[in-house]
Amino acid sequence: MVVWGGWGGRGNARFATSTRQAPRIAEHGQRGEQAHLVLDLKLLSDVGIVGLPNAGKSTLLRAVSAARPKVADYPFTTLEPVLGVVEVGYESFVLADLPGIIEGAHEGAGLGHQFLRHVERTRVLVHLLDGSRPDPVADLETLNRELAWYSEALEHKRQQVVVNKLDMPEVRARLAELDASLRTLGHDSLFISAATEEGVPDLLRRLLELLSAMEVPELLEAEVPVLRPRGRQPRFTVSKGAGLFMVEGEGPVSLVEMMGLESEEARLEVRRRLTRMGVVSALRRAGIRPGDRVRFGSVEMEWQE
Repeated sequence: MVVWGGWGGRGNARFATSTRQAPRIAEHGQRGEQAHLVLDLKLLSDVGIVGLPNAGKSTLLRAVSAARPKVADYPFTTLEPVLGVVEVGYESFVLADLPGIIEGAHEGAGLGHQFLRHVERTRVLVHLLDGSRPDPVADLETLNRELAWYSEALEHKRQQVVVNKLDMPEVRARLAELDASLRTLGHDSLFISAATEEGVPDLLRRLLELLSAMEVPELLEAEVPVLRPRGRQPRFTVSKGAGLFMVEGEGPVSLVEMMGLESEEARLEVRRRLTRMGVVSALRRAGIRPGDRVRFGSVEMEWQE
């Protein structure tokens, strides 16, 4: 519960008595609380697909799950993360398609911080490289550099390098060259075609093996709050400022704000209840005189005897 709403006001039937059969008074709804919040959403997923724009991340997610992210031949087709559930036999895991990373993303370039925060909650990263680009190995270094600059934890996150677009002849022709270059960097890479799903089953099995070998992260235990009763609090307080008397306290403030002072009958009812609460006597002791201003919460009124 972040903020509380106010109590609903009572209608005129609730004020009927044996001597007042048709009262012409009713309560307004009570004011609720207000708060200004800054919320930071971080999606939870087992595997996150990262890569440069147009690497085929959305195509891969569509191929392995029921998720249907938008696919088009232009950068930043994906503007927000899309989650899909991937089933491998009797097991499954959650796969996230994240918007493309460009150089300078750690400083907010492109979609920058809007999606890098989602990477923090993934257990395994799939670095999807576009095999048709001039230097996919340099693209991988760009990805790792941006992740490391954004968060040191991302630099050490488990990753699987995957080269996409094996269905293109020029990519297949350089397969051995790319594999050797990536192995030099210590990556046991996989080559797939998200469009034709070639090599995709092997990728899913590899990801399932990686996830199975990792310990499931333990949920952080929240501190149990210790609740203690408050000491006896005054029902209300009366103070005097520059030409203004102020009454604070939930009871009298709620009464005046909810009842309103639009009609003579409402004003008499408010005065009667304030007298029963002891507010009238307290104001008199504080020196209030007819014509003085008195404030109850958001309502300011002229005092009358």
